[in-house]
Amino acid sequence: MWEILKQHWRDGVEILILAVLVYQAYLFFRATRGARILTGLLMLLLGLALVSQLLKLEVITWLLQRISVFLAIALVVLFQPELRRVLAELGSHRMFSLNRPDPESLDVLLEAMQQLSARRCGALFAIKRGIDLRLLAETGVSVDARLSPELITTIFHPKTALHDGGAIIDQGRIASAGCVFPVSQREVRDRAIGLRHRAAMGVTEETDAIALIVSEESGALSLAYRGKLEHDLEPEELRDRLNELLTFGAAAPEPVQEEPTRDLGPV
Repeated sequence: MWEILKQHWRDGVEILILAVLVYQAYLFFRATRGARILTGLLMLLLGLALVSQLLKLEVITWLLQRISVFLAIALVVLFQPELRRVLAELGSHRMFSLNRPDPESLDVLLEAMQQLSARRCGALFAIKRGIDLRLLAETGVSVDARLSPELITTIFHPKTALHDGGAIIDQGRIASAGCVFPVSQREVRDRAIGLRHRAAMGVTEETDAIALIVSEESGALSLAYRGKLEHDLEPEELRDRLNELLTFGAAAPEPVQEEPTRDLGPV
């Protein structure tokens, strides 16, 4: 056994390095505009290759072999903006860093949410984790400011221009506000779950972000993760659950309700 390890430990190191690179590339490209194009192209090529092998279609097999070089060049051209961003983030050492707010920032965020809850001001936050939220951030207004209760309550004040959208939290800072999040199509019966909650579920269905919601109707505090909603949490419950998810990435429990309805309810 020891002899085998001595002979093949380099193979294990190579596999580990490749696995890390592939995983980081997956996290980065998943949220980009070209992700669907790449997925569709790979499915098409795999389908053609499978059919040509099963049916022994020599012409298609020959074409697939010849276009592989040109396809590699085409992918470089197609993903040129994304590749430039990858290299830029590698140069800034941010790509492999742990992306989570510091405890002080979380305290500020939760304090601001309680203030908004007391005033019945609706709010929606998405805490960025591994998957890039740049596309969603581009739908809003860049803020890039340190978290503070005053800034958060100002953004979500009902008479401000940004209060209807969501805010993206990135490493203890408000990256953007007034962002448009994808709305979940999950059917729910609870009338307290409106468009703001559906947007929180939607952004967590498509990314690994954690969404926090303050209900405008009731002031209830809620959390969404992996498309599932934990509704009407006490402040301490929310704090404990948020710390658990940010520390361990634990899975969320089943959603509150899932019976069909056409009434979206209040936001």
